[in-house]
Amino acid sequence: MRIEPFTIYIFYMPWENGGKNRPVLVFLHSINEVSVYSITTKYEDKSEAIKQKYFKINDITNTGLIRQSYVDTITRYTIPQSFLENKIPIGKLSNEDIKRFMEFLH
Repeated sequence: MRIEPFTIYIFYMPWENGGKNRPVLVFLHSINEVSVYSITTKYEDKSEAIKQKYFKINDITNTGLIRQSYVDTITRYTIPQSFLENKIPIGKLSNEDIKRFMEFLH
């Protein structure tokens, strides 16, 4: 299965003392690697500095997400392509959100 930019997968994101399954947004794809951003629903209690780095997904209709969500652009993760190869995406950003996201990054 081909991994497409701006698709959303559920992926186990590890961190220092654990990790959890969470939605990730595919950003870039190369032959062996995929760059992703994590997606979160946690926004209100974040500092203003962090909120400025969270992209609000306006149209969740085809994303597979069930609540208002944000792309955390603070860290872009690079993972082996094989980690997503056998997974089915849960959804995709709308064309309007893709356009807004690219503007947000610049």
